[in-house]
Amino acid sequence: MVNVKGSFNQVHEFLSPKSSQQYLLIPGNVLDILKEIPSASIDMTITSPPYWQHRKYTEDNSFGNESSFNLYIDTLMKVFAELKRVLKPSGSLWLNLGDTYRNKNLQGIPWRIAIALQDAQGWILRNDIIWHKIKGNPDNSKDKLRNTHEYLFHFVQEKNYYYDVDSIRNERKSSQVNKQGQVITATGVSGVNYRRQITRSTVLKDEEKNNALKELDGALEKIKSGEWVDFRMIIRGQQRTTHSDSLEVSGRASELKKKGFYFLPYHPNGSKPGDVWDIIPEDRWRKDIHFAPFPEELCLIPVKATCPNQGIVLDPFVGTGTAILTAIKLGRRGLGIDLSEEYLGFAKERLDQYQPTLFQLLS
Repeated sequence: MVNVKGSFNQVHEFLSPKSSQQYLLIPGNVLDILKEIPSASIDMTITSPPYWQHRKYTEDNSFGNESSFNLYIDTLMKVFAELKRVLKPSGSLWLNLGDTYRNKNLQGIPWRIAIALQDAQGWILRNDIIWHKIKGNPDNSKDKLRNTHEYLFHFVQEKNYYYDVDSIRNERKSSQVNKQGQVITATGVSGVNYRRQITRSTVLKDEEKNNALKELDGALEKIKSGEWVDFRMIIRGQQRTTHSDSLEVSGRASELKKKGFYFLPYHPNGSKPGDVWDIIPEDRWRKDIHFAPFPEELCLIPVKATCPNQGIVLDPFVGTGTAILTAIKLGRRGLGIDLSEEYLGFAKERLDQYQPTLFQLLS
């Protein structure tokens, strides 16, 4: 059962663990509605507020139409304060923002807001993801580069928060054994180069060389048996330590000084995604009245990693409903707010078109 116009009673009913309703879309002022949501009731928020001075929105005094970026930031900070209240302590805020030029001067608005959230409200910034939009928009200016990226910030409230890293790992790649019985990892490690670096080293002592060769053989056996999936070897005088050369702050630096080498095995379940995402912007739901829907793919990792199964995803600037649709496809529930009932009409249309077979495609 879906209600585009939800009373505050319906909000409380939707938030109940006993509710079977998959999503609720609510038209109205975001601050008024957020104030009626119980504290610590939302598992995760992902949103993309209207960007400042990008276009004239249909509602008077709506977000993004402020006369200065300071007023824009102040307005959004009030929203984020309410979001912090309604989020569970274990919850996450994912914020997508684009920047604005004024008089040829890039305003730095995403980072102004990110720093304000840290300094004024105590949010903890865990990642700043670069959304590389690949094709981007046409740019006719002759004195600057074309803009093809936006930011996606991941904020939390406390150090211990919900994060299912195994749900977002990249698919692990298999090693191979050639005709000579030589094992080669997915990244091309066969041990030949490492062996050459060890034997020709003028830095390692003989005992260190013997130990390094012995442990290198052991590492390759772990690859062959499937115990390890891949590895890197750091050898004194050949590779740099991975974090710091300071013995005071780096255990790896101490290990390198003591042994002359160490190994970095890859995680057996696959590597973690990086913080640069190549994702083409949404086109299908790019309506004349709503120019900036973010793509479903941008929501996949945030929802999988930071919202538990059947948890509630909130988008306070829901627009055409991308975040809510993604949440439902991934087995979560969605709560969307928007000032425009017309936007919510398009969001409802998308949700009504959803087919269960797509769950297998995106989960």
